Amino acid sequence: MNGSVSTAYRQLSDHQIALTLTRLRDRIAERFPGSGLSHVADELRRLGDETAALVAHVRRPHWPIRIGAGIAIAAMLAVLIVVVSYLPLSDRVIGYTDFVQAMDAALSTLVFLGATLFFLVTLENRLKRRRALAALHQLRSVAHIVDMHQLTKDPERLGSPEPDTASSPERSLSASELGRYLDYCSELLSVVSKLAALHVQHFTDPVALAAVNEIETLTTGLSGKIWQKITLLDRAPS
Repeated sequence: MNGSVSTAYRQLSDHQIALTLTRLRDRIAERFPGSGLSHVADELRRLGDETAALVAHVRRPHWPIRIGAGIAIAAMLAVLIVVVSYLPLSDRVIGYTDFVQAMDAALSTLVFLGATLFFLVTLENRLKRRRALAALHQLRSVAHIVDMHQLTKDPERLGSPEPDTASSPERSLSASELGRYLDYCSELLSVVSKLAALHVQHFTDPVALAAVNEIETLTTGLSGKIWQKITLLDRAPS
């Protein structure tokens, strides 16, 4: 019992992330109905379901690939053993030149077999990596979309005496609404980073891990810009 409780607090739960994201989506939709940010949250909720399905797929062994690779490896090794066993009986290697040529051909064959074995052994991991990187690319795009939604939410313009120009963004949010909007953006970015981290929780691939670290750095930087705006908003005179 204690072991299961300890594990629950040492691993991210896709179910808990889904619950958090669902509530966040509903909060945004209730506070800002029909807004672009609510649509982004809804799309991120769907990406959360896709992430959970992909993580479950990556954790499972792909038996057709493993069995096929095992059969191919066994066949190549059997052929190699047969060739090596007949090599001493050949009457072609009678001189130094012929011996060198035979060794060169054998080494070339070994290099080819080694490359083929490496390809077969790493095939499953590379296929899983490709799917993980494609999903991580989508999460990276969502992070940038969230940043675009907060881009024009400038707290300094709330008390600015300067009139708007024809191209100025619409200032329809009050100070409290703007603070809530920016806070929602920060929360969405945090969830994006957690969804990214799910991909490498049970998939120790260095390429995928590097991509997750890049997303974590990206979301942390974008969230830092948002909190600078929130700080300015808190310091503004009421």
